[in-house]
Amino acid sequence: MAAIRDEPVETGKDPQPVKEKHDTIQVVEFLLGNEQFAIDLLDVKEVVDYTTITKLPNYPEYVRGIIDLRGEITTIIDLKHRLKINDPGASAIKSSRIVVLDTKITKSKMGILVDDVTSVSTFEGNQVDYVSASANKEDTSITGIIKRKVMVKDKEKNELIIWIDIRQLLGNIKSSA
Repeated sequence: MAAIRDEPVETGKDPQPVKEKHDTIQVVEFLLGNEQFAIDLLDVKEVVDYTTITKLPNYPEYVRGIIDLRGEITTIIDLKHRLKINDPGASAIKSSRIVVLDTKITKSKMGILVDDVTSVSTFEGNQVDYVSASANKEDTSITGIIKRKVMVKDKEKNELIIWIDIRQLLGNIKSSA
């Protein structure tokens, strides 16, 4: 009777390549200027309409101020300003939305100001390009670029969505504030 061996047996062939994991991701999509962005759905508590923001003195410019959200003071980060997105045709601030973030990631009530929230979407892992996102080593807040196929005038095109790691971005804000 042959002995059972626990170690791998050399066969002279190259080992099978490890298959890439293709998990699905769920994101909240939003607009900043003319560009589409997304953050993880699990990082979002809710989306609320714009309300008057009270400015705070001696805070960085990207901290827009605070709002009273159902009796709780919530700090609002102007994401367009934080990411240095210039938008000469800026939409009216009153049509903006506030994405309230989950306090598990922020440790305090915090929201981000965006031009509009467009949808909650699910994508396959193979629709995300992680390599292009790592091209700029200075900005580690970009997780990947999501590619979505859309039909434009009977032609299929790729629409690109910049997937932001809001946890990393907020970590950078806390360390620079």
